[in-house]
Amino acid sequence: MSEPVTVRILDREYTVGVSDDERDSLTAAARMLDARMRELRGGNKMVAPDRLAVLTALNLAHELQQSQTPATARSGDPFALLDDANRKLDALLAAS
Repeated sequence: MSEPVTVRILDREYTVGVSDDERDSLTAAARMLDARMRELRGGNKMVAPDRLAVLTALNLAHELQQSQTPATARSGDPFALLDDANRKLDALLAAS
């Protein structure tokens, strides 16, 4: 049976229905997402939350994809994508 659980991401609350056995996993995922979004945002609080969410999702999807690829096929720094996203975000904000 689904029960509501409230998670907090970037100081906003979201209520999601989950089963009891998924509650801890969802809460942990929300904490990880919040931490990643805060890390990507850095000190710039003017970043649009939807843009930040998409960049964070892209980074997480890329990391998942890389984790499913054999290690010999991976190259570069695992944080290079985050650094690149930060540079792109900074450039977009400077242009506006």
